[in-house]
Amino acid sequence: MRRRLLLAATLAAPAILRAGIARALEPVDVELVLAVDVSRSVDQEEQEMQMRGYANAFRDPRLVDAMSRGPVGSVAVTLFTWSDWNIQEHLVPWMKIEDQASAERFARAVDAAPRRTHLYTSISGAMDYAARLFGRGYEGTRKVVDISGDGINNSGRDVEAARQDALDQGIVLNGLAVLDRSPPPLGLAGQQPLDDYFRERVIGGPGSFLMVAEGFEAFEQAVRRKIIREVAAVPEPGPRVERAFA
Repeated sequence: MRRRLLLAATLAAPAILRAGIARALEPVDVELVLAVDVSRSVDQEEQEMQMRGYANAFRDPRLVDAMSRGPVGSVAVTLFTWSDWNIQEHLVPWMKIEDQASAERFARAVDAAPRRTHLYTSISGAMDYAARLFGRGYEGTRKVVDISGDGINNSGRDVEAARQDALDQGIVLNGLAVLDRSPPPLGLAGQQPLDDYFRERVIGGPGSFLMVAEGFEAFEQAVRRKIIREVAAVPEPGPRVERAFA
């Protein structure tokens, strides 16, 4: 009898542990994953523009105002960089943003994050990696991935298949396409315009939208507007495609 009770307790332990973990998730209005392109088409100066743009977005009082109106009054945010199908760096861990002080802590973490550049552009790899980051300490009413990039998928699996897998998990995919005004490399002149590519193959889910930065000089303005819209408790209806100019 004692042996049977011990066996039953042993078998029940994993379920009890999982239940405890589930209860430990802290509620927030939004879980937001920021996925930043660091492929070779993004030079050192452009990468710095991106990271500075993300940091400054969290220093904007309008962001805290937008997210504080939700039922919970907080959001959870994390940031990683991506390039090749197997290269993603989780640079800023999940942080709860509930006031200007916590938003500043996130901004400082972005400022301090290392800057590294790799080779290819795997949007599908970024989607797959982002999908695995949810449910780590927080549980949001909405799960949103914010993918910024200046090129199409050229590494890893089919991007539309990766998108569908994310959508099946209830994740909303938003995009920030950066239009580089320099002439395209030889052989790429006839490819689909990047903003059309992101609109048709990358973004998806309820209320998803695309922000287009007309050059890296417009990135900071674009990312501020985009994140403020994403963390809003009840996002106002807006255009599916917005554009920002330097």
